[in-house]
Amino acid sequence: MAEPARPLPRSVWLGSSLAFGLIGLAVFVSLLQNARLQKTPPPTIGPVADFTLTNQDGNVSTLADFTNHVWIADIIFTTCAGPCPRMTAQMKSLQEKLPADSRVRFVTVTTIPEIDTPEQLKKYGTHYGADFSRWTFLTGGKTEISKFASGSLKLGFQPVKPEEQQNPADLLIHSTSFVIVDKHAQLRAVFETGGEGVDWTNAVLPKIISTVHQLENEP
Repeated sequence: MAEPARPLPRSVWLGSSLAFGLIGLAVFVSLLQNARLQKTPPPTIGPVADFTLTNQDGNVSTLADFTNHVWIADIIFTTCAGPCPRMTAQMKSLQEKLPADSRVRFVTVTTIPEIDTPEQLKKYGTHYGADFSRWTFLTGGKTEISKFASGSLKLGFQPVKPEEQQNPADLLIHSTSFVIVDKHAQLRAVFETGGEGVDWTNAVLPKIISTVHQLENEP
């Protein structure tokens, strides 16, 4: 699915300031590259705090639901006309590549909960072929979502001012990264999923799968 062109300054600002500003982009990238070259485990970025959100079935979801699981997370909103359809299709490709009998889980968090009710998330996930036994879609209060997405997962987002909106669906700018959390609720890796020079199929996808396998094999 094609994405409408976005102004480059906005994308650059988002990726650098929101997604990585809190962890130090240069230091993190250096550590991660060294870890990959040496085939050592990726560095620990920080802990994921407990949260209370609501899943696509209307049930309460907390950090305990993912204990002893490696999980991959992203943020989207279901009416997004930009990168969200691509990102969700990419998450689906991970669901297909990672064995169904593994303990890997997938987590997608909405950034616009007033639109994305549990019913809407269930419909959206069904459209993309989500296996809800492995892939959880989360909504909830704005404050809790912000603490979880921006605070714990380092996935930033910000509303678009009305005068800057390029179309009616252009409501919000957000990180287009996938993050990986280990079995002990520690954030361990960040992967950009799109943009100039990003080769999802031949570069990013295999690296995510390799990182997941590394973390699955940790005690």
